[in-house]
Amino acid sequence: TQQKTLLSAPLSGTKMSAMESPRPIRPAPASLKTAVWQHFGFYENNGKLDKNYTICKVCRSQIKYFGNTTNLYNISRHHPELGGKKGPVPDGRPSSQMTIEQALGQLPPNSERAQRITKSIAKFIAVDLRPYSVVENMGFREMVKTLEPRYKIPYRRFFTDTAVPTLYSRSVTLVPRECFFTFEYYEGHREQTETSIATVSYVTITAHFVDKDWQLVSLVLQTRAMHESHSGANMAELLKRVADEWHLNDKDLVLVTDNAANMVVAAQLGGLLHVRCYAHTLNLAGQRALKLPSVSRLLARIRRIVSFFHRSTVGAYELGEKQKLLGLPCHKLKTDVSTRRNSAFEMVDRFLEQQPAICATLLSPQVTKGQSQSDLCTLNETDVANAEQDATTLISEESSPTVCLIAPLQAQLCQETTGNIAESSITRDIKKAINEDLSKRYTSDLERRKLRSASALDPRFKGLPFLSEDDQQVRVEEHEVTEGTQPTEEQNQSSPPAKRRAPSSLLENLLGNTFSSATQPISAYAQAEEEVNKKNEIMYPLLSKLGKRYFCIPATSVSAERVFSTAGDIVTAQRSTLTPEHVVQLLFLHKNLHMP
Repeated sequence: TQQKTLLSAPLSGTKMSAMESPRPIRPAPASLKTAVWQHFGFYENNGKLDKNYTICKVCRSQIKYFGNTTNLYNISRHHPELGGKKGPVPDGRPSSQMTIEQALGQLPPNSERAQRITKSIAKFIAVDLRPYSVVENMGFREMVKTLEPRYKIPYRRFFTDTAVPTLYSRSVTLVPRECFFTFEYYEGHREQTETSIATVSYVTITAHFVDKDWQLVSLVLQTRAMHESHSGANMAELLKRVADEWHLNDKDLVLVTDNAANMVVAAQLGGLLHVRCYAHTLNLAGQRALKLPSVSRLLARIRRIVSFFHRSTVGAYELGEKQKLLGLPCHKLKTDVSTRRNSAFEMVDRFLEQQPAICATLLSPQVTKGQSQSDLCTLNETDVANAEQDATTLISEESSPTVCLIAPLQAQLCQETTGNIAESSITRDIKKAINEDLSKRYTSDLERRKLRSASALDPRFKGLPFLSEDDQQVRVEEHEVTEGTQPTEEQNQSSPPAKRRAPSSLLENLLGNTFSSATQPISAYAQAEEEVNKKNEIMYPLLSKLGKRYFCIPATSVSAERVFSTAGDIVTAQRSTLTPEHVVQLLFLHKNLHMP
């Protein structure tokens, strides 16, 4: 009776009589390592363990033993008071084996699985631009607990000081050093906010090269806080430090920047070949056209109408109803931003698309009370030229070579922007302004020679059809071949291997006959695809080397500018206390973690 009072119901099996003297229970042999054996043993018979039955050390019940522990795990049901009990048990010995609860407990921080999970969280923070504090959010912690209950998430400080810096250090070592490199530069700054007491200026440098598989690769090398003046001398010193740090002094480096005077000086002081961003060049020409009085007045009227629909709920609702009634796409109107390329064209293009619905809405009784009739504006499709926008879109590609497009696009745009008496006066004024601005760009002999050499190496432009007969005499110069003999006549007629995925239809629309020759049985793009294959690297090693040197040069600094768009998602008012070192690490990992 006392036994039943102190203990719960005994296990199923044979129970000894209360009048019998208790026999000693011998511990299980050391070969039986399962944790449950700390609660069971055997009787001894003639100096040997009787393994026909196992004996419960708590209630001395006998359970038939079949060589496994299946029957023994009922102890948690019959003796719930043993749940979680550690250490020695009655009539037993201390066990070095972990209990079931211990085996299912917390993962050690240095275990392989825990380290993999921690590294995965660090990647999640960098790739998805999440704040370090995400590891303290209740929803995130609950999700991780559901996926792996045994894992304990480290504190935020661990990811800030250890996990992410370690991931950054390892990723830096994966950047290759054996290819031709192109530097791409852009500068920006973090504005002062209510939670940021200082403005920090950043400079980012991206690198571009063609790998052994003829794939164009873009990486972010550095994003650094720069507290000095952005003079040409300081920028030249910065570029020299970057080349030293990444061991690129022996490479044939090219610098791609905007048209700023300080970068022109920096390239000259650093002895670097300088390629001006063609997207910035087109933007300067477009901005000059937008400053014309007639164009400025037209854009102001469109901007005023668009602004009205953005702030008026009645106007926005009526515009949506008119769009449905007229069968037009239910698109919102766009407004231009001075720092965004092509934003003025996109605003006018969307206005033209929705012009019937806009006019109908502004004339409706529900809207006229809040909008003057003088704000009505009508445009014709011919008043807007889209060649500049198409050119900007084309050369902003990051996955295909673009430097070879500068010379043909420049020649084509200069040709298309010549005046035509049949066009409206505003169109002629726009074209004239663009033509005057483009004509003064890329005028030096060095720039022309380099850009035309790049185009000559491209299978689509190797005949240089966009040039006059006199200018077509330009060929790749002898000194640019750094090893071996000069290319043979057969090599000059062949194309270097370079895999490109430029949108051919857009390029053909822009260049027309300049791109596709009527004497070719197939299009120039299809011909280029046939000529571009890896085996040509063995057949024409000299042209292949020149191809790798030229095709890694981007036509624009868009890649570096996109880094600052990403930086704007990282450095916000809520995260203004991030140090420059943390910004550098997060930007590098976000852009480069795709490296194998």
